[in-house]
Amino acid sequence: MTTNERMLAEETFDCIVIGGGAAGLMCAAQAAMLGKKVTVLDHSNKVGKKILMSGGGRCNFTNYVVEPKNYLSANPHFCKSALARFSQYDFLDLVHKHNIPYHEKTLGQLFCDNKASDILNLLLDECRQHQVKIHTHCSVMNITALSNQHNSTPSNQNNSARFALTTSLGNIQCQSLVIATGGLSIPTMGATGFGYDIAKQFGLKITPRFASLVPFTFKGKALATAQTLAGVALPVRIQCQGQEFKEALLFTHKGISGPAVLQISNYWLPDQSITINFLPESSLVDQIEQWKNESQKSEIKNLLTRLLPKRFVSEWLIAEELVSAGDKTVADLSHNDIDALSAAFNHWTCVPAGTEGYKTAEVTRGGVNTDEISSKTFEAKKVPGLFFIGEVLDVTGWLGGFNFQWAWASGYCAAQFV
Repeated sequence: MTTNERMLAEETFDCIVIGGGAAGLMCAAQAAMLGKKVTVLDHSNKVGKKILMSGGGRCNFTNYVVEPKNYLSANPHFCKSALARFSQYDFLDLVHKHNIPYHEKTLGQLFCDNKASDILNLLLDECRQHQVKIHTHCSVMNITALSNQHNSTPSNQNNSARFALTTSLGNIQCQSLVIATGGLSIPTMGATGFGYDIAKQFGLKITPRFASLVPFTFKGKALATAQTLAGVALPVRIQCQGQEFKEALLFTHKGISGPAVLQISNYWLPDQSITINFLPESSLVDQIEQWKNESQKSEIKNLLTRLLPKRFVSEWLIAEELVSAGDKTVADLSHNDIDALSAAFNHWTCVPAGTEGYKTAEVTRGGVNTDEISSKTFEAKKVPGLFFIGEVLDVTGWLGGFNFQWAWASGYCAAQFV
């Protein structure tokens, strides 16, 4: 349904959306449903690329339990209004309307039974139904605020054009301009900093940005251990800066990954430490005491394999220089042995060398400062008619469908006011 067979005409739209991702397509469809003349511009060869690759190709499109605590922002209250006005159940109504089969995988996470393209097709069908024009291969070279830009009349009451856009497909104007360009994550999918550039052009502040929901990298001894254990996965409890998650960890050739690691990366900053409990359901000190009471005669390294993968136990004892303790029975362990084993398995602390960066990050933490944006309309407070939605804003969700729900909610809410 993309319309690239002709150049854009010299015409004026009620709303132009820059960015054909989850938030942009949602906003376009909802605004057009309200009778607005809408077009979507995207610089890549097709829209919705991140939707198609998300969730292992099945798109974790929302979560049964969505709360403000699932989001990070310099203003933790900013997300509350939108999430309340367009909930996960509102999006599920759309899913049901389009007869998309889905299932709960874990922790409330909802995935398509078939393919992520089901969600993209839902959005495209909604756009098609309401005559949204979608242009791919369309670069925006210049955005100019027209002379009436600072008219104090609310944007939804002022019918004259406020912005002129110079694009690779021609020149167009609009009353409302929606920036839905996403963040810096996964540049191979077409991610750029264009949305931040627009914000800066109009004098809006940007908070520091970091690759997030991203694997950690190690160096030195920790890296060598991770490489030896590459492919080993196990449940852990991971902590950083007072935040904690209990999910799976995966050792990689670069460091550590897995849901637990991606989650905690939202809270990590360079040079900060993380603490990992490889026995999230038990205290090793208490377990050793229980083994003593049971008069267990096996060596500690063998008893630990009842609780943890054998490969992990053997390599971890070597890495933590606890081979001699591992060779002892519980009766032979000294207090120092027990303390060292407890630290290695229940309270292992390290400072990651860094993260794998934007090339593998699922989201960008930080972005357009929410103090600059109305939490009700998503319009820039200082620039009538200019809206920011989705990942380009300083709102970052946990892993588990929360970032898509933010895209749906912010897109829907902005659409009511463009």
